[in-house]
Formats: sequence, C-alpha cells, structure tokens
Amino acid sequence: MNYSELAPPYIRAIAPYQPGKPISELERELGISGIVKLASNENPLGASPKAVAAAHAALDEIGLYPDGNGFALKDALVQRYGVAHDQIVLGNGSNDMLELAARAFLTVGDKAVYSDHAFAVYPLATQAVGASGVSVPAINYGHDLKAMLQAAVEHKAKLVFVANPNNPTGTFLSAADLLEFMRALPANILVVLDEAYNEYLPEECRYDSVAWLKKFPNLIISRTFSKAYGLASLRVGYALGNPQVIDMLNRVRQPFNVNSVAQAAAVAALQDTDFVRQTFALNRRGMAQITAELGRLKLEYIPSFGNFVSFKIENAMAVYRRLLELGVIVRPIANYDMPGWLRVSIGLEKENEKFLSALKQILGEQ
Repeated sequence: MNYSELAPPYIRAIAPYQPGKPISELERELGISGIVKLASNENPLGASPKAVAAAHAALDEIGLYPDGNGFALKDALVQRYGVAHDQIVLGNGSNDMLELAARAFLTVGDKAVYSDHAFAVYPLATQAVGASGVSVPAINYGHDLKAMLQAAVEHKAKLVFVANPNNPTGTFLSAADLLEFMRALPANILVVLDEAYNEYLPEECRYDSVAWLKKFPNLIISRTFSKAYGLASLRVGYALGNPQVIDMLNRVRQPFNVNSVAQAAAVAALQDTDFVRQTFALNRRGMAQITAELGRLKLEYIPSFGNFVSFKIENAMAVYRRLLELGVIVRPIANYDMPGWLRVSIGLEKENEKFLSALKQILGEQ
C-alpha cells in the first residue's frame, strides 16, 4: 500500500522546505575543516551574552513545562511596544506565526496572495491547509503592492503576505507605500507583515508599524528573535495584532510552542539594546565590504536591507559547489525562481573576506 495516498492531494503536492546543511555535515561530506557558513542569515556575533546567561539559568527548571502563556516575554513586549497582552501571540520562530495565520484563517478553496521571489514559507503554509496561493509578479525583485492589492480584491483573498525587508532579495517597501496599500485594502482581508529583518533597517528607513495596529485591525505584524537577536537555535518569534485576530491564532497554537529556555533568553535579548546596535553596525560594515567587491567584480546584485545580499553569476550551481569545496557555504535560490542567483549572508569581516577570496579564485578559474 502507498500510504502517501492517504494524505490529501494538496499535502502530497507540497515540495518540502529545504534548509541549509549544517557545517558539521558538510565537513564530513567534503573532508575539509574550517568551513564558513554564510547561508542562513544568522547573526555572526551569536547571541547577546545576557541572553546566553538567561538561557543557562533557565536550565535549572527544564523538568517543568514552560509557561504556556509566556507571561514574562509578553510583558517585556508590552513594555517595548505599548500593546496589550491580548495583542501578542508567541511562536516557535516567526515561521510559526506564518503557519498559525494560515491555519486560523484559510481553508480549502480560500486564496492567499504573496509576491514572486518572496519567502518560501508563504506558499507552503497556504498549501498545507488546502488553500490556493496567488503569486504576483515582482518589480525589480520586490513587491508590487498595487498589483498585489488588485490580485487580493479580484481573487477575494483572505490573507496577504508581505515581507519587509524581503528574503531572499533584500528589497524594502517604504512606510508611505505600505500605508497606501493598507488604506486601499478591504478591511476583511488580513495582512501578515513579516518583519523578520526589521532590526537591520537603516535609520532613515525605519517606521513604526506597531502604531498602525490602531488604524488597521486587519494587520498582523510578525517578528523573530532568530536574526538580529541571534537566537536562531532556540526558535522564538511573536506576532502583534488586533485582539480578535490574535485570539484566533492562539486557538490553533500548540500550548507549549515556545520552551522556557527560549522565553528566558528572549526576554534578556530584548533588553540588550547595545548588542542589537553592535549587530546592526557590523552588518552595515559587512554589507559595504561585500557589495563593493561584487561591484568591482562587475557582478549584478540586489541592494539589500537585510543581513544578506543576492547576486547574479553564470553557472550559479557550479559556483555554489565550488565555493563549498573552498570552504564557504552560500545559498542557491533557484527555488525562488532565481536560478542564476546566489544569496550570501553577511558575516564577520574575516568570513566575508574568505567568501570574496574564494569567489575571486573561482572567477579566475573560469
């Protein structure tokens, strides 16, 4: 018997998300050491020492279930953003937020709208509940909000996913453009504004999306501690929104979806603003380091507002494999309909230099 046939057709049709390989596995496969991983948009500084200390302290109580309501972390978010407890839902990373939104509000026959070249989880979360995705052609590898608005209305969509900045292209939508989109969108269409890379925005691009919640009860803001806060392994994210919307997300949320160690570390990380400033500054320097060299090498790249940059190169998969052999992991993004592109995360200065040196060697070999 083929047991896969017991699953609904829309589940069988899903192409599973492909995460990047860990360093240890690649070192075993390739028989080399000292690999630099610049593939998963992780914080090269690791986590805040305060967050690490809080995580260690929480280990004393790992025999107990975590606070299923996450009171301490929610309280820290209340203090930071001025929202109420019932406007917050916690998740196992921000991916959890995207899936909770789909599970709570979509069903078979419903439509969700997202952009071409946007985060791969949007179509996965949509398809997993039997809904249909409408992928809108991008403009310069970024969201075309006017076209997305039109698609959402024409298809009677229930949900729109917007990434700002977008992964893997790094493109950015201004506050003015987002506000225009939200004002024009019918109030019965929910918007998930995915701000996983929000902390990397330069000062002149920052905006207060949390304040918009008072104007737009159909807005859900999704954020994570995996990127700038450096807690990727602990998997903790959150969403902010209208209490009625958040209530629905909580109804489909697993009761203990954020463990106690992650909650403790996130509270400490949120309070360590100096660490986030250091992360931001390091990323700006590294972005300048890599993009300047890509420009000198005459390689097309997409100006990025995240902690990564995507660049176009001939024989992208061959270059990717050769970079592996030279001890550098980057990310092919053919699954984002960008087969001639690679994405590189911003690392420490010496890690960026190793990537650039390897890239120059490969270009010299061609």
